[in-house]
Amino acid sequence: MTDFVKSRSGAPAGFFACEAAGLQWLAEVDGGVPCARIISVDAISLTLQRLDSVTPSRQAAFEFGGRLAVTHDAGAAAFGAGPDGWDGAGFFGPLSQPLPMSLRGHRQWGDFYADERLAPMAKLAVPRLGASTRAAIDAVAARCRAGDFDDDDHPVRLHGDLWGGNVMWTPDGVVLIDPAAHGGHRESDLAMLALFGCPYYEDVLAGY
Repeated sequence: MTDFVKSRSGAPAGFFACEAAGLQWLAEVDGGVPCARIISVDAISLTLQRLDSVTPSRQAAFEFGGRLAVTHDAGAAAFGAGPDGWDGAGFFGPLSQPLPMSLRGHRQWGDFYADERLAPMAKLAVPRLGASTRAAIDAVAARCRAGDFDDDDHPVRLHGDLWGGNVMWTPDGVVLIDPAAHGGHRESDLAMLALFGCPYYEDVLAGY
């Protein structure tokens, strides 16, 4: 089996090391979802085990849901906090144009989501946003800061970029790749799976 190498000569400092830290943080959870094994990492590349793909099945989806719950329940230091032991920057988005991702921790999910996700992304998108759209984002952020969406759940251990392309269906079950790992709300991962059409999503939820 050959290795899989991700590389980019102009990658931001710490980009591949951050991804490796996220993979390790997620993978260390006993009974959680496995992650692609790290072979090596340096400033411009990350080498991982190459994974064989199979057709998704309902049973694999159910088992994935159960393992994802275990990963989530392993927890995180705070909402927005990065992987244990990682004190560098975070990143989100495609290899060709990764976006900065704050890893500043918060006690409340709403404060984290408003200040570290909605506000920074809205600022980047200002040239493309109309006044009404920006006002709507500001209104949602205000509700987040007011605690309207907070609950008593603890910060969970999120993959952080759990769309279908980062869920690998292998002969041994689901294996995760390409995390933007941080502490957050479990519904963030679940919602991203739904948004991008995870196969057998209802079975994932049933297993969860």
